[in-house]
Amino acid sequence: MDLLIAKKELLRLCSRCQGVADKKATMPALSNILLTAAGNTLHASATDMFLSVTDQASAEITTAGAIGVPAREIFERVGAMPDGPLHFATSPTGQATIKAAASPRRFTLRCIPASDFPELPAPDPAAPSLAFPIDTLVKLIARTKFSISTDETRPHVNSALFEWAADRIRMVTTDGHRLSKAEATVEGANGSATMLIPLKAITELKRLADDARSDPQSNIKDVAKLTQTGPHLFFEIAGTRFGVKLVDAQFPPYQQVIPKISNRTIRASRKALVDALSAVRIAASDRTSGVKLTTAQNLLRITSESPDTGNGFDELPVDFSGNELTIGFNANYFIDVLNAISDDEVLLNLSGELDPAVIRPANEDASESYLAVVMPMKI
Repeated sequence: MDLLIAKKELLRLCSRCQGVADKKATMPALSNILLTAAGNTLHASATDMFLSVTDQASAEITTAGAIGVPAREIFERVGAMPDGPLHFATSPTGQATIKAAASPRRFTLRCIPASDFPELPAPDPAAPSLAFPIDTLVKLIARTKFSISTDETRPHVNSALFEWAADRIRMVTTDGHRLSKAEATVEGANGSATMLIPLKAITELKRLADDARSDPQSNIKDVAKLTQTGPHLFFEIAGTRFGVKLVDAQFPPYQQVIPKISNRTIRASRKALVDALSAVRIAASDRTSGVKLTTAQNLLRITSESPDTGNGFDELPVDFSGNELTIGFNANYFIDVLNAISDDEVLLNLSGELDPAVIRPANEDASESYLAVVMPMKI
């Protein structure tokens, strides 16, 4: 293999792949990136047997070929190169050389044969697919990712539920203490599917979507294409194919967690509520971050207590009339939700001291909706 490629393009390929390559794999190929040169394109692929990614970039290829290169090592070495064209070549002994075209700087890498690399799954061209704006994908993830459980021993909640029904898509997550549900309308879509996407895949998918959206050549109408083939889900985003093996588990019946009615509805400034909660939690227990919310006529009082350091108190004006209620919550859970909402005002629905709270944006377009449920706690 012998080729010339711009540093920024090779670095982009390596960055994309090293997030998926398994750095602690017992199978050496899984910590490598497969580089394949053909025509005038360099393809880069990586997998950990659960996630996979394939991307490409233009290159001046003198000799075609394929080889596996260590993911972390090539990323670091390409990053240390000066800007401009890089010469990449392999030898019959399985060694690769990276050299700056306009500098004496160069690195060598020990490689593995391309034949050692596992075959990557691919989408079925005949399978139904769904295309929707990348911005929609970014928003769904941003509004729900924070409430995915980080406990890998509980795969059913260490994942995001993605549902697709006709022209409506939905992402739901929960860690048992809180739940987030975001929906959006996709024009012209039809079909249906239900799938569980693991947290690691959601993290990589967010990075991929953010990169695509921040690309100077991107367009607000750029879309993400989704295709399910058997146990695998594939996303095509800005020329990159990202695949994930779906979780084979049963997501909790989230509809039963969302209260159908509430006795109290509070309309409040989102920023003011975040500010008050952030301040009062300073005096809360480090272990629980627990605060008490007390409703009053057009007021919401927030208090915290610490037997060692003292108490905290704040109140803010809200739109509310009704009976007084005091209920405890983890302040961090509330703040996570409020930070996921872009509206200036939020609606807070409360019932009893043992009932969960429902938080929604006060004003939303009919094409999308969001709500979060936070379970109460005894303080």
